[in-house]
Amino acid sequence: MADAALIGPNAILQLIPVLDHSVGEQARKALFLRTQTEIPSGDRMIPEGDAARIHQGLRAAFPQQAAGLCAQAGRATADYIITHRIPAKAQILMGFLPANFAARALSHAIARNAWTFAGSGRFRVISPWEFEIADNPVIGGESSDHPLCHWHCAVFERLYRRLVSPDVICRETACAAAGADACRFVLRRG
Repeated sequence: MADAALIGPNAILQLIPVLDHSVGEQARKALFLRTQTEIPSGDRMIPEGDAARIHQGLRAAFPQQAAGLCAQAGRATADYIITHRIPAKAQILMGFLPANFAARALSHAIARNAWTFAGSGRFRVISPWEFEIADNPVIGGESSDHPLCHWHCAVFERLYRRLVSPDVICRETACAAAGADACRFVLRRG
């Protein structure tokens, strides 16, 4: 039962201003109504099914724009995390570390908090520069000929750019929606 598992509210909250700006408030409200998704309060975790429905509904309603919209929301989610969840002293310390050490510290922090963006999915650090999410609820049940996890990819890339090195690029090299066993994210310095 997907709705029993929880995910962070920013999976939805950061989409709202992006959608309002890009497609308009009326279109955003229609999307929320069509997917039977309520706007979360932001003060607690939400059912992962809500996040999955809104992301999947977004991809269905705006197929040409969905990747860019999800990426914008992912960057905003990372900015929120940096501002509200990572202590300033830790950010300063990471700025003094060589990139490989900062990546190791950040990947451990991401793994400790993976439930906030992976829900019931299984997150695994392959290396400080490579992650995977098996059974990713945000794309669960979807089929595609290309990767769909633009929100996750943007979250990882922005975190790494701000805390590890400004030239980091994240690519989803495998996606469960495209038939892979797990969604795989590879970060590298550009």
